[in-house]
Amino acid sequence: MHVKPVATVPSVTPPGADELAVADAQFLSAFGKRIRELRERRGMTRKALAREAHVSERYLGHLECGDGNASIILLRRIAVALNVSLTEMLTPAHPSSAEKQLISRLLERLPAHRLADVVMRLLREFAPDDTERRTRIALIGLRGAGKSTLGTMLAAELEVPFVELDREVEREAGLPLGEIFTLYGQAGYRRLERHCLERVLREHARAVIAVGGGVVAEEDTFALLLARCYTVWLKARPEEHMARVLAQGDLRPMAGHSEAMEDLKRILAAREPFYRQADAVVETSGQTPQESFAALRQVVGV
Repeated sequence: MHVKPVATVPSVTPPGADELAVADAQFLSAFGKRIRELRERRGMTRKALAREAHVSERYLGHLECGDGNASIILLRRIAVALNVSLTEMLTPAHPSSAEKQLISRLLERLPAHRLADVVMRLLREFAPDDTERRTRIALIGLRGAGKSTLGTMLAAELEVPFVELDREVEREAGLPLGEIFTLYGQAGYRRLERHCLERVLREHARAVIAVGGGVVAEEDTFALLLARCYTVWLKARPEEHMARVLAQGDLRPMAGHSEAMEDLKRILAAREPFYRQADAVVETSGQTPQESFAALRQVVGV
C-alpha cells in the first residue's frame, strides 16, 4: 500500500520578547515624534498642549521622547486638543481607491525636497482659473513678518479691501484672540478660522488678506487658501520675528517661557516646508518696510 507523504507546514516562530521590546520602542519613538511634529506645526508649546489635553506636562514630555505607555483615553484627549483624529495621529489614513493608492505610492517614493513642489503643482493645476486666484493676495508667515504693515500698503496700492483673518475671527466670536484660545482651545480657534476664511472668500472677489501664521496647521484650510488666493510668504529670520513681536508687545506664543527663541525656531522649522508652497516668497529680514514693499509689488505684478 502506497502512502502519500504528508506535506509539512513550516513552523512560524513568534517574535521573542527582545524583538517585541525593540518593535515597541520603535513604535513609541515614531509616535512621540509624530505628536511633537503636530504640536510644533500648530505653534503650541508643550505646556499649552498639556493644558488643553488635560494631561501633565511631564507625561507629554515622556510621550514625545518615546518613553510613554499611553492609555487610549489620554491619546484621545491629545488628538482632540490637536484637532486631528486618533487614526491620523497614529498612522496616515489608507486611500480607498486604486487611483489614490497609486498616487500615495508615487508620493511616498519622492524625496522630501520634491514633495512640496509636486503638491503645489497639483494645487495649481486643479485650482480655479489663475486669473481669478490672482485677484486675492494672501500674505502668510509667522507673526512679526510684516503682514499687517505690508498688507495695508498693498491694499491701498491696489484699491482693494485689506482683511486680517484674525480680526474676522474675533468679530465672529465676539471675543479677543486670547479669550478664544482660553475658552475653546486651539481646535476651536481653527474651526472659526476656517469658517471665516470661507466667508471672506465668498464676500471678496478682490482683496489683500493677512492670514495667521498657524493656518498651515490645518491641511484643508491651507489647501483652500492656496487654491483660491495668490499666496506670498513673508519670510524673516527668527531673531527678527522675535524683535518685531516684542516691539508689538504681543507675547502670546512665548508668554512665561524662558526658551522662547528655541520655541520660535522649532515652530518656524516645522512650518517652513508648508510656507514654501506659497506662490512667491519675499524676504523681509534686514529690509525697511519700503524695501520689502517694493519686493512685494514686484512678485504680485503691481
